[in-house]
Amino acid sequence: MALSIGIVGLPNVGKSTTFNALVKEQQAAAENYPFCTIEPNRAVVPVPDGRPGKVAELVGVLTVIPVTVEFLDIAGLVKGASQGEGLGNQFLGHIRDAAAIIHVVRCYDDENVVHINPQPEPRLDIEIINTELALADLQQLERKIERLTSQVKGDKKAIPLLEMADKLKGQLEKGIPVSAYPDQEIDAYRALVHEMRFLTAKPVIYAANVDEDGLAEDNDYVMEVRQVAAEGGAEVIKICAQLEADMAGMSDEERHEYLEMAGAGESGLEQIIRLGYRILGLISFFTFNEKQARAWTVREGSTAPQAAGVIHTDFERGFIRAEVVHYDVFVGFGSWAATKAAGQLRIEGKEYIVQDGDVIYFRFNV
Repeated sequence: MALSIGIVGLPNVGKSTTFNALVKEQQAAAENYPFCTIEPNRAVVPVPDGRPGKVAELVGVLTVIPVTVEFLDIAGLVKGASQGEGLGNQFLGHIRDAAAIIHVVRCYDDENVVHINPQPEPRLDIEIINTELALADLQQLERKIERLTSQVKGDKKAIPLLEMADKLKGQLEKGIPVSAYPDQEIDAYRALVHEMRFLTAKPVIYAANVDEDGLAEDNDYVMEVRQVAAEGGAEVIKICAQLEADMAGMSDEERHEYLEMAGAGESGLEQIIRLGYRILGLISFFTFNEKQARAWTVREGSTAPQAAGVIHTDFERGFIRAEVVHYDVFVGFGSWAATKAAGQLRIEGKEYIVQDGDVIYFRFNV
């Protein structure tokens, strides 16, 4: 399961700089003028997790395949983007497939950096973007309602979808995101969200982009972002995008040391991965063979056959059993043979719920 995250924000808030910081290289143009980003930037980045490398070491293979995350950086959105203002509207479609959204908010003063207002106003800045996302969803939903209205004349089974679409339309017209709908277990809601890929149905992480002085302690702008996030049930990270982008050529050890000196415990990428996994309910498990060790991502609560199916559908269809040991136990014994000899290798069947950090060897027959 690939994790895909879309990056949004007003022009010149540091979106492309954040993108460059996350992918640890200068891929996206970052200039001091609006709409510097024209074509969407895409990058696939390994998830920073040392566990698959350790598994490879213990089983004696050289190839390590980590889980990856894809970042999508689109043009800055402005008020009226959903109606065609600026350049952002034409790129909103690029992030409809994203699992989550990073909303970059400028949280520092710099008279040399152009902003839509004389100075950052986090609450207003956030409201502009959220309104445009809601309007984009509303436009899409109105077209769907037109189709459903015609469809129900010959297919009464479409009535629940139409009724749900009307409810969501009324909600969006009030500026309330799709994610705030009170009963998300209804089949019609699930079906519409799956089909329409609403932007306002996606989990949001606000990235408060600060200068170096803002890393150690929250400034007033960051506190305002945290307040807005708390009101909407969203998450917040604090990142000095420029600092992290400037460290692109450093080793991981050097980068961590530098960030700690500046008052940051984790890099922006580490914060986003940690929060992204949590809000999306994802976990990682590990497999190995005679050639490679590999990390995989599944949703929390997945059964062993479902996890096997992430590797290959044949594995799920022909699942027999799974030989499982938790990563910490495996590392403690130092090898698969020693783990098995100590009686710590568990045999699990189709009902087993995979846990984060499981090292699994699947047995199957097709």
